[in-house]
Amino acid sequence: MAIAVGALGASLTVTNAVAHQSPLSWSVWAAAVAQLIGGLALTARRRAPLAVVMLCVVLCAFAAPLAGPFATYAIAVYGRGRPRDWLSVIVLSMTLSRPWNASEPVLEILLNTATNSLMGIAPALLGMWRASRRRLFQALADRAERAEREQELMAERARSEERARLAGEMHDVVTHRVSLMVLRAGALRTIARDEVVREAAEELRQVGCQALEELRDLVGVLRSEETFGSARTAEPVVLDLTGLVAESRAAGIEVGLVTEGEPLPTPPVVDRTAYRVVQEALTNVHKHAPGARVTVRVSYAGDLFHILVRNTEADGGTEIMLGEGGTGLSGLRQRVELVHGSLRAGPSEEGGFEVRAALPVAPGAGSAGRTAGHGAEGGSAPRTAGHGPGAAVPRPAAESADLIRVPP
Repeated sequence: MAIAVGALGASLTVTNAVAHQSPLSWSVWAAAVAQLIGGLALTARRRAPLAVVMLCVVLCAFAAPLAGPFATYAIAVYGRGRPRDWLSVIVLSMTLSRPWNASEPVLEILLNTATNSLMGIAPALLGMWRASRRRLFQALADRAERAEREQELMAERARSEERARLAGEMHDVVTHRVSLMVLRAGALRTIARDEVVREAAEELRQVGCQALEELRDLVGVLRSEETFGSARTAEPVVLDLTGLVAESRAAGIEVGLVTEGEPLPTPPVVDRTAYRVVQEALTNVHKHAPGARVTVRVSYAGDLFHILVRNTEADGGTEIMLGEGGTGLSGLRQRVELVHGSLRAGPSEEGGFEVRAALPVAPGAGSAGRTAGHGAEGGSAPRTAGHGPGAAVPRPAAESADLIRVPP
């Protein structure tokens, strides 16, 4: 645009001289060069609008530059609104009329002065209007951004208060009940005469103690706002399911563990999520398909690793039926999606049930997709630090026994 203005001004100067049959003297060429310089100066109108205006004032000694109105517009839009900026606009507006031309009548000089002054003042007024609109839009954008930040802070405060309330409820109610269970199991172990009863009571006491430790960890997670972020940045670990599988076998479930590919270290939050998927699936087998055979398969491939937990039908060919879904699958899927993974659960082709999950080796490295499905639901308590990574997750799976029913 700047080059076009300069070229147009120079061509008009030469064309006007030819139209009036004036000789192309040095003054005509000087005026044409002044027009070119004024046009080229407009390239700096955003960075130094005052300098462009003052240059146009100087060029008025040779010709009224066509770039003058553009310069006054630029200083109104991009200038700082200082007094010297507006003084330069007035000076340029006056010099555009070149009132010192004594060869013209006084009335014509006054008329040219008024008309040509408008050529400098009118663009400046237009620039002022545009600058005020820009400031208004910027102020509205800043206000909207502040309101959004305040809304986010209020939402985070509400979440923190809710986490604190939940932590208090879990500490005061759930922990108290589990503590009573542990005490009574210990008392039963002490007074029981039957060895089988004592072993069962001891196992119940140990499970209760483990649940208490995990409840304390969960309460700490709810009360800490930085736990989940630190879990994402902690040192990667390799998924370890041997302890979980051993617990299921000890409870009477036939579980096989198969690992395909080279195990890769993953961030604790991903490792913890994978552990929860397997734990949730095995819990549902315990609750809804006792006596079924279970296969846990972990496959590593590229940036993803896949988990498959498949169980056969319960003893006696009992049919597995889907019922109303609870919140366990929803909570588990949300946890998987937090690390950009996918979860699918439903009846298998062999007649049993299966849970499939695809998780990235690193959270955020890529999305494995989000696939809705039907699956087994069930409650599960968080595991202890000895069974895998110690990083906590922010949303444990909820407990439900409605998704799968095993008719007698």
